[in-house]
Amino acid sequence: MNDEEIKELLRRENEEFKKVDEEHKSLKSLLAEMDRKVYLSADEEIERKKLQKLKLSKKDRMAEFIREYRKSHVH
Repeated sequence: MNDEEIKELLRRENEEFKKVDEEHKSLKSLLAEMDRKVYLSADEEIERKKLQKLKLSKKDRMAEFIREYRKSHVH
């Protein structure tokens, strides 16, 4: 089973994973919106960096879920 298949399974079966995944997508969308701007103010730059770190932490958490799934479903 590849990572995408595991993600799909976890989205259906694990509420915490689903929540983290949705938060990650939301942050990705916010960052894409900011990236469309030609210029960011200093405050916007700080906010962008904060959002990037938060998005990365969500991605790390999802990777942790996938690792845990693989460990508990070794054949």
